Order: sequence, then structure tokens, then C-alpha cells
Amino acid sequence: MPYEYKIKRRVEFSETDMAGIMHFSNYFKFMESAEHAFFRSLGSSVTSPAGHSNLGLPRVHAHCDYMAPLRFEDEVEVHLLVEKKSARSITYQFHLRKIAPEPMLNVARGRLTVVCVEHHPDGSIKGVPLPKEVFDKIEVAPAARLAEWSHIDPDKKKTNTPSIPIL
Repeated sequence: MPYEYKIKRRVEFSETDMAGIMHFSNYFKFMESAEHAFFRSLGSSVTSPAGHSNLGLPRVHAHCDYMAPLRFEDEVEVHLLVEKKSARSITYQFHLRKIAPEPMLNVARGRLTVVCVEHHPDGSIKGVPLPKEVFDKIEVAPAARLAEWSHIDPDKKKTNTPSIPIL
């Protein structure tokens, strides 16, 4: 489905802090890894969408709510959903869940908004439309699918949401 993607990641020792908990900034790296894999699944890249080497997708908004800690060796499912798409931007929702023990534990949810820009030789950038080859492959997730995540209570960390196979 071109509105949804999942990856699995394991927390590495270098991603933890002195308390042995994954550092907050690494949640954004996990989200970004899912975004990159999503673009690769579409035959593209975030660094040169649809082969346009002068285009990029910088972040203009990043947000994360933390619900439970992750530690070294924890395996995590990072689930991306396309929340919004316009001619020049994409907003993703992310849901991070610790895989074991069952049922999966909600650990974080986040949102990233990226815009398509053109890089000029003088170092400046200008917002431009997403390449048609990319724009046409990406869909916005159905409202019902997006609503599933909006009802996750940070105090109720267990989830019964069925797992969707990794694409």
C-alpha cells in the first residue's frame, strides 16, 4: 500500500544514554529510517526523489510523544502512515511499538512534515512541487486507518492493534 510502511529496528548500545535508555533523539532516526525505506519501496530516494539530484525533502516539522522507554537490544516496529499530501509536502505519522513481550507495547508516536525543495548552485533552496513520478505513487491513508492511532492513550501502553506484515 503506498500510504503505509513498516520496518523493524533493534536498539543498538550506541543509541542509549547513561541510564541505558534509548536517547530521545534516536526516535527521530528510527522514524527517518522508516521514511527512507518507504521511498526505496517506491523506487526512489529522499535525497534525489525520482532521480532529480537537485531536489531534497527537508523537515519543516518534527514531533514525538514518548510513552515508554526503549533499552539496548529491544526490537521495535516502526510504522509509517501518510497523513497528508500536497503538491509540495508530505506529513507522516509514526507509531513505534516494542515487539516483545506480547502484546506489543506502544513506546512512541510521532509526526514529520517534509517539503520538496530545489537546491540552487548559490546554496539557496526554493520550495517546488514533488516530482509527478513520486507524487502519483504516494496516497494518503484512509481516515479510519489514521483514526486508529489518534485514539492511543499514552497512559494505556498495551495495544491490540493487529500487526500488518512488513512490506
